[in-house]
Amino acid sequence: MAPLNGWKDRLRLAASRLPGAAGAIAWTSRADISTLNFITIFAFGNAVLYHRLLFLFAADALDYSSLNGVLTLFTLFVLVVFLSSLFLAVIALVAQRLVKPLCMLLVCGNAVALYFAETYHVILDRTMMGNVFNTNLQEATDLFHPRLLVYVLVYAVLPCIVLSRLNVRTVRFYKRSIYLFVVLFLGLGWSFANAQTWLWIDKNASKLGGMIMPWSYVVNSARWYYGKYFMAMRKEILLPAAHFVDPGKAIVVLVIGESARAQNFSLYGYPRPTNPRLAEAGAVALPGATACSTYTTASIECLLSHVGSATSLMTLYEPLPSYLQRQGVNVIWRSNNWGEPRLKIDLYQRAEEIRKTCQGENCDYDELLLSHLDRYLRDATRDKTFVVLHQTGSHGPSYFRKYPPGFAAFKPTCDSVELQRCTHDGLVNAYDNSVLYTDHFLYRVIELLKTFQRPTVMLYVSDHGESLGEYGLYLHGTPYSIAPDFQKRVPFIVWMSDEFKRRRRIHDGAIGGGPRYSQDNVFHSVMGALGMRSEIYNKQLDIFSID
Repeated sequence: MAPLNGWKDRLRLAASRLPGAAGAIAWTSRADISTLNFITIFAFGNAVLYHRLLFLFAADALDYSSLNGVLTLFTLFVLVVFLSSLFLAVIALVAQRLVKPLCMLLVCGNAVALYFAETYHVILDRTMMGNVFNTNLQEATDLFHPRLLVYVLVYAVLPCIVLSRLNVRTVRFYKRSIYLFVVLFLGLGWSFANAQTWLWIDKNASKLGGMIMPWSYVVNSARWYYGKYFMAMRKEILLPAAHFVDPGKAIVVLVIGESARAQNFSLYGYPRPTNPRLAEAGAVALPGATACSTYTTASIECLLSHVGSATSLMTLYEPLPSYLQRQGVNVIWRSNNWGEPRLKIDLYQRAEEIRKTCQGENCDYDELLLSHLDRYLRDATRDKTFVVLHQTGSHGPSYFRKYPPGFAAFKPTCDSVELQRCTHDGLVNAYDNSVLYTDHFLYRVIELLKTFQRPTVMLYVSDHGESLGEYGLYLHGTPYSIAPDFQKRVPFIVWMSDEFKRRRRIHDGAIGGGPRYSQDNVFHSVMGALGMRSEIYNKQLDIFSID
């Protein structure tokens, strides 16, 4: 037997004489593999392990009984392998030793992304990644489920252990260069040889791009952060001066809802009585109302802009609250949510601040936004007051946490954040209960406004709608071009005091007669309700302009 040259060899020999030594030696030994083989194995493993949704989507949409369908499906697989191989080959060309730790980091990201993609059927495009980065701690907590830990164990920890056992050998620069050339040649060669398959891939690019791991969340995160940085660098354009055609006192309250869809509001014909208090108060539901976007930040920017859905990333106009404050209106913003733009107003309060002085059993719900609001309204020193109440509303997936126990009128409810594991009836029951609570909240706003002997108005519009499992989709944030109406159609509800209707000579039934409304109406309707006029005021978009 050859002499043992080092302490490691001696230790291995001693261990081999112990019970179970063979398995221990196999575990402690590392497989030797070149960087190029490592990249190839990872690229194929990544395609197989993390793209079940992608290939199921393609299989459902393609006629894979035909040759073209099979080739398209295989082209999709080649595309996934090609992207991973190309990226890692470029990294290896610059720094080989980064390849292995980078791959371990990517599988960790893949595991978390896969959980949310498979649990909620979300598409990880740029807007969805914006939702991820804008999610606050409370919303992140609502999304947690122990099943996430299972995904992390199976799809992150175990693959990382396997990768850690591989001893990656460096290879010469010319071999890495040849490998990169071969990847490009094979990938592009397959694409050109099967060009007919790209018609379907190009048609569905917006969906497919949000399903390919890890590039869906890596690239779209970079795109979102670039857009955020670009937007932060924009200089705000101040709007032209305004004047008041009605100098009297007035209060206008804008309630921004969250994830409320018009299809579940009884004021819009839903058979369940989800809006009994609003119906009792004589509120008007504007028909056919649509949101500008399927996610909060874009929708709020739109409804607070005088250009509405024509808002451009290239231009940042002064938002409605800042504009009104600068024109002498008392402006209050109270938020139980997030996503507001930069504001310059009199009073901005978040839920955490309000909760410190809130008293009562409902201070953990949207009603905290009304705590001491009457005092602020009565202490206002200016004739005109504009209030924004930003709800948490019906934000999913934990709909069952958005209303007090007393509003659980529809049972049984889905009390889990894993919505696809709930029955559809249970999910809808929990969601409808959140709508019922919103009805109660809005009624309390109306009752508060009735205590003031002056013209008062409440406008309620949701930021976007919500999917409750229709077409296999949950929550919101689906790209607008392919989003279902459940995510785009929103409730737009108006209540006017008798004094307001008398001053404006508006009779019952005078508003809401148009065929369709949208968030574009909000800016100009608030101006109209406050009796304001300026160069940017659009009478056609003012719902209170009836002459």
